[in-house]
Amino acid sequence: MTEELELSTDTPEALIEFFESKGWGDGLPLVPPTRDRVEAMLATATSGERFDPDEVVATLEPRLGEATRRTIAINAVLAGCKPGVLPVLVSAIRALARPELNLRGVNATTHPVAPLLVVHGAAVSELGFNAGLGTFGPGTRANATVGRAIRLVLLHIAGARPGDGDASTQGQPSKYAYCIAENEAASPWETYPRSIGVDAPSAVTIHCGENPHNFHDMESDAPEAILDKGASVMATLGSNNAPVSSAEFFVVLGPEHAATIATAGWTRRDVQSYLYERARLPAGLLREAFDVVQYRPWLKALDDDDAQPMTDHPDNIRVLVSGGPGKHSCVIPSWGMTSSVTLPLEP
Repeated sequence: MTEELELSTDTPEALIEFFESKGWGDGLPLVPPTRDRVEAMLATATSGERFDPDEVVATLEPRLGEATRRTIAINAVLAGCKPGVLPVLVSAIRALARPELNLRGVNATTHPVAPLLVVHGAAVSELGFNAGLGTFGPGTRANATVGRAIRLVLLHIAGARPGDGDASTQGQPSKYAYCIAENEAASPWETYPRSIGVDAPSAVTIHCGENPHNFHDMESDAPEAILDKGASVMATLGSNNAPVSSAEFFVVLGPEHAATIATAGWTRRDVQSYLYERARLPAGLLREAFDVVQYRPWLKALDDDDAQPMTDHPDNIRVLVSGGPGKHSCVIPSWGMTSSVTLPLEP
């Protein structure tokens, strides 16, 4: 059970000073999580007696903190979320706890990695997420506050504070909030969840990666020219993916790039396969750069002059559409030792 605390005043100034004295919060102003606000948040996911708000829904590393709907709701209020988004957060926290995501490693590494939440399906419009222009940026309450609430859960429940809980050498801006939505209306292909076998009205994806690496092409009407630029972003020694052949790349195509590629008859699988073939570096160059690697045996057997793919299978290149007008897209390399998780939205 959570413990109730009483403050002499419920002003944001008093709350942030109190949290700062306890080593809590993310350094930004907070919304006081009064009983009424928390109950209003819980009411959107615990109507009737179907759910126990204090039932543990996930155990989060490294602290092995137990996340309940109530503690998730408290952090949602702190972050400024509107009531209604709690099912998104509960599903995202469940995804964070999946073993293949490796949350302990994500938090313990010196690499600047943060969980990116992608919201899919009906929840995008119903809850006001921005899947269009500026989806990675400021200006939309749902994206900003839900992304922030995930970070507050990681800080307060998982124990991922800079130091013992979060060893990231420099951190990154996406450790404040990292949430976008899939632009289903602008995508020429099936939804991302459906492409990987998750068929639900709404879903969430968690991908633990770096900040977005932009690539642009303002002129080309051929898929190859656009995707060659994306492949050049993927084929770099600086990414944590370089020494880990099983690592994922998320390629978030802007709608205009996606439309150009699809108009030429290319499927999502064609995009994955092309990037897999083009995002390569000489095997000898990679060997010179890294002594400690996690490569498949067949990659270790390549000659120095052979072109080595930056990941060992096209399925590790995840493609979705998000954003608005403009000929820009981005690549999000993963931390390396993690796999993304997509779950249907559940209360």
